[in-house]
Amino acid sequence: MTMHTRTLGTTGPQVSALGLGCMGMSALYGEADRAESIATIHAALDAGITLLDTGDFYAMGHNEMLIGEALRTAPAALREKAQVSVKFGALRDPDGAWSGYDGRPAAVKNFAAYSLQRLGVDHIDVYRIARLDPDVPVEETVGAIAELVEKGYVRHIGLSEVGAATIRRAAATAPVSDLQIEYSLISRGIEEEVLPTTRELGISVTAYGVLSRGLISGHFTPDRRLAPNDFRAVSPRFQGENLQHNLGLVEALRAIAAQKGVTVAQIAIAWVLSRGEDIVPLVGARTRERLAESLGALDVTLDEADLDAIERAVPADAAAGDRYPAAQMAHLGSK
Repeated sequence: MTMHTRTLGTTGPQVSALGLGCMGMSALYGEADRAESIATIHAALDAGITLLDTGDFYAMGHNEMLIGEALRTAPAALREKAQVSVKFGALRDPDGAWSGYDGRPAAVKNFAAYSLQRLGVDHIDVYRIARLDPDVPVEETVGAIAELVEKGYVRHIGLSEVGAATIRRAAATAPVSDLQIEYSLISRGIEEEVLPTTRELGISVTAYGVLSRGLISGHFTPDRRLAPNDFRAVSPRFQGENLQHNLGLVEALRAIAAQKGVTVAQIAIAWVLSRGEDIVPLVGARTRERLAESLGALDVTLDEADLDAIERAVPADAAAGDRYPAAQMAHLGSK
């Protein structure tokens, strides 16, 4: 396994070809083991993964504190190579409910102050609002991050789940390095407008959901019982006939993976890697075992025949159901 590097945009840092999305270690996918989570972050750093992704609202700061502990206890050489991407702006209440987004400049700086403390770092490598605040122009939010860059608290400006027009407005305000957005074999909405825009402007993409929350990992079964706090219990793609249809796509993909002697997860991650050097897949491994499987995707080479077979098995728009429940879909930027 060779860990290559990719660059986040024309203004951003070099990072590992795969990043580690740490959300599931704290929230939304059932119970996680803290010791195993930290061991998985250490194993990722040891394998050459440098990009760690989190959000200040993942379990209300728990995920940032978890990463902070992992960084403190990692060997110094690995700790120094780690680069942390943080999303902010999502508002929660003590019950865990979601109550909107706050992109006001004062709030941006407030969120950053708390993240720096929880992470135990003196700067955040990539900082981005998780979803656009509909009441605050993106220019104001990005301008506030740019002020944090000037003061050394943030290194690079990112965006998350916004459309082409918003990307252009943000990039006209300050240099934007990266867009984080869902992208996988069954979530290909960025290909029409968003990806051409980021490429025109020299902005990279960190792709989350590359295994569609485990749906196309090859490990999800129709009889799996989900915890009440597991996002997939309400996710449209995991419900009833939608689930049966989507698992049929997985079986078609499994046949191709078997011919190449790899796992379904590895071929799904390799497909995202094949989309371009400007795309960095985030893998959401919560255990060292799943991390090792994901890392194996780096050794998978997909030729034109493989890509054609994958396209026939899982064509664009083949998935049944939306990415999120209707209320959350309303917050995803198409502009």
